[in-house]
Amino acid sequence: MEQDASSDTQAASQREVAGEQQRLERNRSRIERLRDQLARLQKQLPFGRRLARGSAHGVMSAIAAIVAYLPTQALGLREGFWAAITALAVAQTEFAAARSVARDQFVGAAIGGVIGLCVYLAVGQNLPSYAGAVLLSIVACWLARVASAARLSAITATIILLVPHVGTAQQMLASRVFEVSWGVCAAISTVWVVTRINKRLGIKV
Repeated sequence: MEQDASSDTQAASQREVAGEQQRLERNRSRIERLRDQLARLQKQLPFGRRLARGSAHGVMSAIAAIVAYLPTQALGLREGFWAAITALAVAQTEFAAARSVARDQFVGAAIGGVIGLCVYLAVGQNLPSYAGAVLLSIVACWLARVASAARLSAITATIILLVPHVGTAQQMLASRVFEVSWGVCAAISTVWVVTRINKRLGIKV
């Protein structure tokens, strides 16, 4: 009887897991369809509307990138351009979207950087260790339920293991996380300010 009860419990657990996976796949498919529909709608916007939205996004992105880049020069960071790149990646016309991208940027950089550093210290710099670091970075993001950060995590591991740098790998990790964090802060702050101004002036972008 105990074995039968255990088998029933295990079967029920497996059915629950299978059902959850099916729900996740359905949700993922719906998100992809909505994304495609949004892209098609944006292409159908009138020329003047596209020009206004593109200009607004461009100005906001340029401001965020400059705000992110300038302090890195004052601090003497050699690769402050990563802060500007992060700000450009995070800057979105909608604040909610910017926050989501910002989370991915920070989490991805942290996970990929730590894994890249650990692999570097344990094995050294070579192609097999690099491939392993990319694999581990992506798997770690999936296990941490932030699969959307997996791409940046792998890119950060790539930077740690393949890009030539001055100083130790630990210093490179610290500077990279700082640059990404500052880029995220600069972009989020810029988008927040622009969103508040637009709401107060009644401007729809």
